[in-house]
Amino acid sequence: MVLGLLLFTLHATAQPPLKHSVIGISVSSDDGQLTITSADKRQNYSGGDAATRETAINSPKSANIHPNGKKYYINSLEGCATVVFEMGTNRKLKTINHHCDPSKDSLWSPPSDLYPFTHYKTNLNTFAGKPVEGCFSHGGRYFWVPYYRRTYDINAQDPSALAIIDTETDEIVRLMETGPLPKMVCCSHDGRYVAITHWGNNTVGLVRVDSDNPKDWRHERLLVVDYVLQLNFSMTHQIDRDNNSGYCLRGTVFTPDDHYLLVGCMGQSGGIAVFDMHDGMKFLGRLQGMRSNVRHLVINNGYLYLSINAAGYVQRIPLEKFLEAARAMKNHLGRVDGWEECQVGAGARTIEMSPDGRYVFAACNAASEVCVVDTRRMQAVARIICDSYPVGLDISRDGQWVIVTSQGRRNQGGNAVNIFRVAYRE
Repeated sequence: MVLGLLLFTLHATAQPPLKHSVIGISVSSDDGQLTITSADKRQNYSGGDAATRETAINSPKSANIHPNGKKYYINSLEGCATVVFEMGTNRKLKTINHHCDPSKDSLWSPPSDLYPFTHYKTNLNTFAGKPVEGCFSHGGRYFWVPYYRRTYDINAQDPSALAIIDTETDEIVRLMETGPLPKMVCCSHDGRYVAITHWGNNTVGLVRVDSDNPKDWRHERLLVVDYVLQLNFSMTHQIDRDNNSGYCLRGTVFTPDDHYLLVGCMGQSGGIAVFDMHDGMKFLGRLQGMRSNVRHLVINNGYLYLSINAAGYVQRIPLEKFLEAARAMKNHLGRVDGWEECQVGAGARTIEMSPDGRYVFAACNAASEVCVVDTRRMQAVARIICDSYPVGLDISRDGQWVIVTSQGRRNQGGNAVNIFRVAYRE
């Protein structure tokens, strides 16, 4: 309950002053080893420069840079579209619309028995999808995009869906059902599974994808964190599903050997849920000990990194220490202490690592900044302003580009994509 109030407080407090990035501004780390420059932006807000205006940007939620470094994808949540840009020039290549109707019936995978409809009964596959996060599979050939909800399902209590985009053509080639309110999606390192984390009811869906043919992919299992949240909300009056969603599952990552699947819990008593993928996908439980309100997870150089949303921290712990505690859990609950941490700014959302693991880049929502943490010291060494209320962030494989999405809050700020160039002395 306390954590639920913490989530609510973050949304309900007075809005911080609006900020806008200024193209050309640079900041350097305190040791001079890193310089980050605001290189460009694409925006769709009142008063913005016509030279950077892009009307397809509408509540941009996430950024995903293609592994080949040639383009990037912006999920425009309220625009119900994924916008594709060329890396370097930031020229728009395509707008992929997520509007489903009978003309796309052939794209749907066969229905499973994992996601029954309990409220809506007709025209189930006619809707607009609200794209949230994304991940690449098959070496970058396919891009997976979950829909926050189908537009007719105002309280996200029935199954949602996801689109799979062929990145060679940037066309949707497959549609699949999901649980309610899917957000995070990630692919196992061996290419066998894609995990879709359902914020809406404490579950994670697994899709088997070890074929190169999307028509062969199938729903395999529904993983449950403690219990499945029962959903029976109004069909005419919208409620706050950002907070009324059990554990509010978010950050999701497979360990490097794919032995374990880790899922961050932003809500209720929090922690990180752990599944043993080598032991029947068994739910081991939730580990606590880190700060509350876990948002994003990253594994790099033998460490598990977390972003802590409301308090605004990046934390880390040796991965093996975390897994030892996970294996020792009893009654589906445990604790692991010894976290290192760095305060980065209120509303720490997406974090990503530089290719060598030396730096963490954090999108700080309430601070309207990108904060850079030096992992050798676990200290913040640089901050640069971006457009207000950043949420999504990705870094190119060469470490030279950081793309940040600013979504906005309560119809203020946001509607911007900031493009930063990073230079390293060594």
